[in-house]
Formats: sequence, C-alpha cells, structure tokens
Amino acid sequence: MDSSSEIGAAGAFREGVRRVNAAPLVLFGMCAVTLLFALPLSLAVREAIASHLGRSLTADTVAAGVNYDWWQEFMAQASGLAATFAPSIIGFGAVLDNLSGLLDNLPLASAVASAVAAWMILWSFLSGGVLDRYARMRPTRAHGFFAACGTHFWRFLRLGILAFAAYYFLFAVVHGLLLDRAFGALTRNMTEERLGFAVRVAGYLVFGILLVAVNLVFDYARVRIVVEDRRSAIGALLAGARFVRRNRGAVLLYLLNGAAFAVLVLLYAIVNPGAPGAGVWMWVTLALGQCYIVFRHYLKLLFYSSEVAFFQSALAHASYTAAPAVVWPDSPAAEAILNADVSAGG
Repeated sequence: MDSSSEIGAAGAFREGVRRVNAAPLVLFGMCAVTLLFALPLSLAVREAIASHLGRSLTADTVAAGVNYDWWQEFMAQASGLAATFAPSIIGFGAVLDNLSGLLDNLPLASAVASAVAAWMILWSFLSGGVLDRYARMRPTRAHGFFAACGTHFWRFLRLGILAFAAYYFLFAVVHGLLLDRAFGALTRNMTEERLGFAVRVAGYLVFGILLVAVNLVFDYARVRIVVEDRRSAIGALLAGARFVRRNRGAVLLYLLNGAAFAVLVLLYAIVNPGAPGAGVWMWVTLALGQCYIVFRHYLKLLFYSSEVAFFQSALAHASYTAAPAVVWPDSPAAEAILNADVSAGG
C-alpha cells in the first residue's frame, strides 16, 4: 500500500469539512430529527409548567421573562421530565451542567435515561447512512441512505452492546477507583487545597484519556463496518483497535475535532453566558442556543466525516473513489475498487 496516499490529520480534517459541506441535507436532517425527537418531551414539560401556573398572575411574568422565584417553587415540586427544567438549561450553564455530570458520573433521572437510550438506538440506525454517505462522497438519495441505515443497524446494535459494556466498566469501576479511592488515599493527609484540586484534575485527565481511547476505537470500528462492509462487531472492534494503535494521526485528528468543539463552547460562553431578564434579549438568548445546537451537530458530523476520510486515505481507498454510480448495495470499499477498474480500463 502506498503510504504517500495518506493525507494526515490536518488533511483529513479539511476533507471532513468539505464532505460535510457537500452534503447539507445530512446536517438539515440531523437537526430535524433532533427537533422531532425532542418535541414530545418538550410538550410534556410544557404541560407540567402550564398545570403549575394555571391562570395565576405569575403566568404573565413568566411569559414575559425569567422569574427565578417561581422557577424555584416549580422545581421544588417537579418530578419526571419536568424536573429537568432547571435554571442550568439556559445559556452556557447547560454546557457546564452536562460537563459536570459527565466528569462526576452523576446518575441520570429515569425519564431522561429512557430518552437517552431511545436516542442512541435511533442514532445507531441513522449513523450507518451518514457514514456511508461520507464514505461514497456522492449523493446516495433517500433510498440509498436508508438502505445503508437498515444494512448496518443490526451490526451497530451489536457493537453498541459492546460499547455499553466498555463505558459501563469505565464509569462504574474505573471512575470510582480514580476519583474516589485513589483521590481519597492521595489527599487524606493534605493540608493545601490547591494540591487536592491538582490531584482531582489529574484524575479527571487520566479518566478523560481512557474515555477518548475507548471512543476512538469504537468510532473506527463503526467506520470499518461501513467502509469495508464488515458484518462482525467483534471483528470490527479489533480492527478498529489495530488501526488506532498503528496510526497516531487518528489521535491527532480526534484532538483537532476536540479543539474545534472547544472553540465552539468558548464562543458560546462569550456570546451567551446565561439567562437575560426579559424582552427581546430573552429571544436572542434562545436563538443563540439553537445556533449552538446546529453547530454542535455540524461538529458531530465533522467527527464522522473526517474519521472516514482519514481511514480511507490511510488504506488508499480515497484515491480510488470516483463519481460513477454502482448497483446497490455494494459497500464503499467495493465501490472504490469497481471505480478504480473503470478508470484503469478507460
């Protein structure tokens, strides 16, 4: 295999941007699916709020802007999905709340956990079509997109069971060892708070590295399932681990994508730090929040497209991929070989 075909992490990142930009309907569809998925959950929370307010005078002040006194009263009696309607959901507080929950392994409410599980199953279905579209670098239309979704869904579902076991081990076992037992043992006789904070940060760093490593392996397992039409989840997982181990560029690419997300979060923190009082700025805050969600979806798709581009370049698939269509359901790798034969014969 000609190693000169490898485009590197920076090249894969740029190629990923190009592929996402070339398929705007994928981004639009992802945003639309997210909105439709969240709509019934939002309506359930809306009904709880409306039931609590009734026809009181407070309803007018709540409709006009943020009323923290009422909000605290509502939170004191809320349950289920309504309990998620906390002040931290507005502005940059939502980002910090999610990050804190991840790092400190805070349990999800049962209603939220059910919604998250349903979303993960739905995304397991859609991601097969998304990865296939970016691998082929040409429109696959609705029938091709959803055929790829159906083809890869059960493989992704089996891989998802393995991913659940890996993440469960990380959060249920490793997290406690690092940030509870080890932290307690190292800081038991400390008198300086700064040293204790440094130990805590070091624990978060080690846990984050392990989390990224597992995430990388499963990402490239999904890529190999789609690009190479692999049927075995375990085989794809082992192949993904080998690929990450042999290609340091995969880690660099992940860091580039992570840096892009960090820049987005920083910009969001600057322009939308929290909830405003009332009036037009309340709507501006909500609009900025929706823009943040759209760009976050864009970066999620960029993760996938750049990883596909890097994998294809590392195995010299990308240079063989061309425009001629082939009969469905050939895999992206098979399509690349057929297109290479057509080019050679011409």
